Amino acid sequence: MLALFLAAIGLYGLLTYVVSQRTHEIGLRMALGAQPGDVLLSTMWNGAKLIASGVVIGTAAAFSLGSLISRFLFGIQPVDPITYVGVAVVLLAVSAVAAFLPARRAAAIDPIVALRYE
Repeated sequence: MLALFLAAIGLYGLLTYVVSQRTHEIGLRMALGAQPGDVLLSTMWNGAKLIASGVVIGTAAAFSLGSLISRFLFGIQPVDPITYVGVAVVLLAVSAVAAFLPARRAAAIDPIVALRYE
């Protein structure tokens, strides 16, 4: 649970930083006619790419290193598909919420304020 919490906080912090760095760009896009939904989807897409790559790399690493910790596991096999799928689904759900919060903030940026922001 602690690792899941830390992963969600890290992703939230990273995406908040990315949104703050792109404030001028987002404001310009909105001033040129981008709808808040478009900005929300764009920001969520950036988060989804990070989440998907992290889940794929983490699952591959856990799968390949599972045999090293097999003697410490009791009641499950090192390559238990239900555990891998369950962990990936929970991590994807928590990460989607962590990515939605900065995306919602980006969609609510006022173009005038963003263009003056430096």
